[in-house]
Amino acid sequence: MSKKKKSQCTSENVREVLIMTGAVGIIAAAVYFFLIPSRTSVSSISGLAIIIAHFVPLKISSVTMILNVTLLIIGFLTCGKEFGAKTVYTSILLPLYLAVFEKVLPDFKSLTQSNELDVVCYILVVSIGLSILFNMNASSGGLDIVAKIMNKYLHMDLGKAMSVSGMCVALSSALIYDSKAVVLSFLGTYFNGIVLDHFIFGQNIKRRVCIISKYQDQIKDYVLNDLRSGATIYEATGAYHMTNFTEIVVIVDKSEYQKLMNYVSHIDPDAFVTVYTVADMRYKPKTLFNIEER
Repeated sequence: MSKKKKSQCTSENVREVLIMTGAVGIIAAAVYFFLIPSRTSVSSISGLAIIIAHFVPLKISSVTMILNVTLLIIGFLTCGKEFGAKTVYTSILLPLYLAVFEKVLPDFKSLTQSNELDVVCYILVVSIGLSILFNMNASSGGLDIVAKIMNKYLHMDLGKAMSVSGMCVALSSALIYDSKAVVLSFLGTYFNGIVLDHFIFGQNIKRRVCIISKYQDQIKDYVLNDLRSGATIYEATGAYHMTNFTEIVVIVDKSEYQKLMNYVSHIDPDAFVTVYTVADMRYKPKTLFNIEER
């Protein structure tokens, strides 16, 4: 590897570490400034640590560290090297952040003076930090490790495993809190999943638009020249009259979708249009060209 490539690789690694460090800081701030004062246990290892800390003479940061390290060891023993350096780093860094907050602000109560608002703020803030980590192919450890273990041994879908483990943590709030806190914990866990899905997938959602129109050439030119997007054209046959027609398929984002629909409605009000939501899109030009060449 050349010196230039090594330098680029090193700078990229430093950048990733800095971003992950900032993201974990956001998560730790959400836990310390909102989750702990809310007196609830919304789905996270920190939420479980809050409950356990009531029964042992340890601070929440210490309990979180013990839980994360224990889960990492169990994860390595059961799932092998599936948990990379990023997960180890974030799992150790989170309780360290909490320890700093405990030292600097030992008697912190609440910014909002409302349990409900604290839960809402926690969900919004923690989702920002988690989405940054997930988009870097990293995680904060904790329940992610539990979910992967459940996925391997119970053959449970990862999403369902996360929900089940999260709800178990929420249920644990009944050990020290009243019924209101338990309900808030369950609601917080549910809405946390919804908001997190929006942060992770909502920003990347695109639409697959399929158009059948007698003005196909004009629509194709508009997509290529005005939207600066690509299109795929299919030859199809209607089953009823066995009529041949052409279908144009376009993948667009939110703003492009609105422009495209306005144009199609203007040029051909009778066009037949179907729209699908696309959450993930992978494109490998070399593979596509190889297929076409064959």
